[in-house]
Amino acid sequence: MKKLLSLLFVVVSFSSFAQAEYKKKVSMLGSPFEITVVAKDSLEGNHFIDLAISEVKRIENQISDWIPTTQISLVNKNAGIQAVKVDSEVFDLVTRAIKISEITDGAFDISYASMDKIWKFDGSMKTMPTEEAIKKSVAKIGYKNIILNQQDQSIFLKLEGMKLGLGGIGQGYIADKVKDKLLANGCLSGIVNVSGDINAWGKQSNQKPWTVGIVNPMNKNKVFATFPLENSSVETSGNYEKYVMFNGIRYSHIIDPRTGYPATGIVSVSVFSKQTEIADALATGIFVLGVEVGLDLVNQLKGIECIIVDDKGKIHSSKGIDIKKYN
Repeated sequence: MKKLLSLLFVVVSFSSFAQAEYKKKVSMLGSPFEITVVAKDSLEGNHFIDLAISEVKRIENQISDWIPTTQISLVNKNAGIQAVKVDSEVFDLVTRAIKISEITDGAFDISYASMDKIWKFDGSMKTMPTEEAIKKSVAKIGYKNIILNQQDQSIFLKLEGMKLGLGGIGQGYIADKVKDKLLANGCLSGIVNVSGDINAWGKQSNQKPWTVGIVNPMNKNKVFATFPLENSSVETSGNYEKYVMFNGIRYSHIIDPRTGYPATGIVSVSVFSKQTEIADALATGIFVLGVEVGLDLVNQLKGIECIIVDDKGKIHSSKGIDIKKYN
């Protein structure tokens, strides 16, 4: 369920409005992290960037499942044993993740981390796993087995061997929190990119909207649509680099947590929302649900739009997006 970076954004480096953009790209969360802020000078710009990086580290040390001391890691270690009390921030994030699981009928599920890694997308896989192996691989997955206790803010995983992984929603959450942190500290305009989860607020220093280009999955050197991002977010999930082919069928590296089979039929999904967290989780869910069901879901959700590219290269969009307008 790991996402691939499939977004491109361009910022203007010079300004005639006595402000300029200050940009930094580092490796965090095991992925590229890029922050651009509008500030009056380099001192202020670097201050905002430092605040952003500090916020990423703070949240990473709460929700990462590969840092052994985080609250999520402690929840995982106590799976099938006992509930673990967590901070309200972590509890609320898991609560919202479960709600996304409910509306996607389990196509998005943070307990996917329990999955046995039987699919290989590094070129070494020559035959499909057996039906029995696939079924066994998802035996410990199931958001309904995540027990939340609102009264004491605790999380309990019912099954021994269950494991939560917040990668499919956590990066979007971090993008939102970075924006909130910077706004609270006087940064009125910026754009943050957490491994393809993009949140923009305010305007560029030339007073034009921030711009995001959606890359053509069939030709990564070509942008097929360019959108202004005005106090909103976008996230793209894609499988055009990691997949396997068996019997003429393309199997994505994005696995359906309900069945253990890779998603088929879609090459990329881009979701637009006010909150990056929601866009992040829904992009994965839609990818698994497929074109028809995914679009039907999005068209029922207020303030959410999406663009889907199927494995034939055809572009589909939700009711609120006119692709021709942004070509």
